[in-house]
Amino acid sequence: MPSPKRLTRAADLLMVRREGKRVRTPLLEVRVLASLLRHHRLGLVVPRHKHTAVDRNRLKRRLRELMRETWSVPLATVSPADVVLYALPSAYTVDFDALRNELTVLATRLTKQVSAA
Repeated sequence: MPSPKRLTRAADLLMVRREGKRVRTPLLEVRVLASLLRHHRLGLVVPRHKHTAVDRNRLKRRLRELMRETWSVPLATVSPADVVLYALPSAYTVDFDALRNELTVLATRLTKQVSAA
């Protein structure tokens, strides 16, 4: 993701986490907040949940790739929003295909959420 399309500041992440609408699956949680910018901004939060740095970085790389792959087209069809993906502890135990399925489900639910806002 290019730098302007990322949510990296703690204050921005916290604001979306507090005020955004929640969409949740057994592995992941997404918060969505309407944005005044002309583009979407995406954030990713992967807590350690008592796992090693290697596990955490692997999960972050997988989620980043899947966000790029599965969310680019659905998000292009809705109004701009700030989106934060939060990994739950169960996300560490599943394989790449299960994460892909979760993000695909989240993409459809996310577009409905953003369209309604």
